[in-house]
Amino acid sequence: MAEPLVTFEQDGAIGTITLRRPEKFNALDIPMLRALETALDAAEMAEGVRVVLLRGEGKGFCAGGDVEAWAQMSAADFQVQWVRYGHRVFDRLARLRQPTIAVLSGHALGGGLELAAACDLRVAETQVKLGFPETSIGVVPGWSGTQRAVRRFGAQTVRRMALGGEILLAPEALALGIVDRVVATGNAHDEAKAWAEKIAERGPLATEAAKLMIAVAEGEESAAATEALASGFIALTGDLKAGVDAFKAKQKPAFSRS
Repeated sequence: MAEPLVTFEQDGAIGTITLRRPEKFNALDIPMLRALETALDAAEMAEGVRVVLLRGEGKGFCAGGDVEAWAQMSAADFQVQWVRYGHRVFDRLARLRQPTIAVLSGHALGGGLELAAACDLRVAETQVKLGFPETSIGVVPGWSGTQRAVRRFGAQTVRRMALGGEILLAPEALALGIVDRVVATGNAHDEAKAWAEKIAERGPLATEAAKLMIAVAEGEESAAATEALASGFIALTGDLKAGVDAFKAKQKPAFSRS
């Protein structure tokens, strides 16, 4: 049986999603994207998981999209099967209910940086390189590198990487707000896990609600977040129970606004 391309593991309140294609520096192709989507679903549904780490196996976090996987696609397939599907998976990561931390123990370039940008927080080792090199091979960032990355890092910073081709080392990325913490080589996972444990000690519902409200302010998912927050509030009231009980009994509900 083939080894899984992406795995999800739970250790108490901490979940870890690992990209497992080290021979390709965890470059993403369609099977990897599908496996990542499945792992995200598992993390969302895992009971007791309050924070999710995203890491890459081997020397790289993620080298981005696998050029060999899309180079032979037709224009239509490239648009739908590659760009739109990749967006769907990255949006799934950005909208995960739990806070997420990208563990950058290796380079995050192109789609790899877009993947890290979809996480809430980023811990990078000092040797890590980050950037959007796509225009050097005649393509553009396609998985939110000109959209979510601009919202989170600022337009000028993205211009420097996407237009100017700047590849930044982690300390430079820290100064620009692309990563949140920089640690010595080999320490990213321990630092991210310690940070995750502190987050997990906080009120889980309040933390999830805060993440949703920040997403609304950021323009990440205002419609879905608004409805989720309102529905969650209603679900805690007596009105919901009264309405459901009346529906089951085929009676008119007696709401008390409690």
